[in-house]
Amino acid sequence: MKFGLITERKSPPDRRVVFSPAKLATVKAQFPQVNFLVEASAIRVFPDALYQENGFEVTKDMSSCDVLLGVKEVPISALIPNKKYFFFSHTIKKQPYNRALLQAVLEKNIELYDHETITDASGSRLIGFGRYAGIVGAYNGFRALGMRDKLYELPKVENQPDYKTVKQALDTIKTKLPAIKIVLTGSGKVAYGAKEILDHLGIKEVNVDDYLSKSFTEPVYCHIDVLDYNKRKDGQLLDRFDFYKHPKDYQSDFMRFAKVSNFFIAGHFYGEGAPAFFTKEEMKSPAFKIDLIADVSCDINGPIPSTIRASTIAEPFYGYHPETDTEVAFNAPGAITVMAVDNLPCELPKNASEGFGEMFLKNVIPAFYNHDKDGILKRAKMTENGKLTPKYAYLQAYVEGKE
Repeated sequence: MKFGLITERKSPPDRRVVFSPAKLATVKAQFPQVNFLVEASAIRVFPDALYQENGFEVTKDMSSCDVLLGVKEVPISALIPNKKYFFFSHTIKKQPYNRALLQAVLEKNIELYDHETITDASGSRLIGFGRYAGIVGAYNGFRALGMRDKLYELPKVENQPDYKTVKQALDTIKTKLPAIKIVLTGSGKVAYGAKEILDHLGIKEVNVDDYLSKSFTEPVYCHIDVLDYNKRKDGQLLDRFDFYKHPKDYQSDFMRFAKVSNFFIAGHFYGEGAPAFFTKEEMKSPAFKIDLIADVSCDINGPIPSTIRASTIAEPFYGYHPETDTEVAFNAPGAITVMAVDNLPCELPKNASEGFGEMFLKNVIPAFYNHDKDGILKRAKMTENGKLTPKYAYLQAYVEGKE
């Protein structure tokens, strides 16, 4: 079996890759029978020469490969028929902008394995860039705070070579942070990536009761989970698994945090049917104190009404004016500053790629050589023989344009 690392062709350019040269060498050491080709790329964060120095052939022709590994969506014109592909297809939620891509995958008899569908037996994701989305998203939030309130200046992450220099930049602002309250949502890799930034800055973590009831002379943060900001409509106190199973039985209780918070870092996963965090009307209330939102989750027109569009790495901030329900400048009077970049890990391509490769080697590569004993590939396979696999048959109407 021959694997291929493909170049990223989506625009704007993405410099990430599934395996760094060093990690690919580790793959080869652990699985000597693996044969890898690397597609030539002028944009990849690791130059072609580094792969060649590690003993891998760099070529423009990937047609001899059986399995092709990429990061973002592969343009339809670049898809090679009758291959196995791994990439983020952004189709499993029936995203309309990628319907044609999934149609083409089926027409070209491609076996598609979406990185999002690579899970363990319990359904937990094993592969992703979530940690670096949280890291960059939280950093960008503090950068916005400094710019808007003229407190300090932080360089853009994309101009830093790696995570180490990002942390060094943060070291310069530790004494310049005001006594704000920061609320962080989420329990996965995204939220814990954001938490790394808060902890690196030395910001004190406090429990829910203290956060809601006390004043502080230093910046503090509170890391909350779904049952902290949602409650059952019937008043029952059940576990978070009940919330996951029956989200429509719940209503938001987030306003108790919005009344005392200045900065909201959204690192949660938003499930279908779950209540919104707050409404546009609640944002107009004088009691609503949040004026900076780093929406790492970035669900457009979703649970956070101020996330009216995705922002970009080039222009990461915009303002949302609650009174007029319009976009304004990020530092406009009365505005809530919004950071809603939807491709945050692209700003740290080196570290993000290294972390991704670690996960892919641990969780996916062995499945090709142990008869998929843990069902990794079986669960992740979306298409086969020109059809959707049974697990993903729910996408059929979407493919046919009926949804």
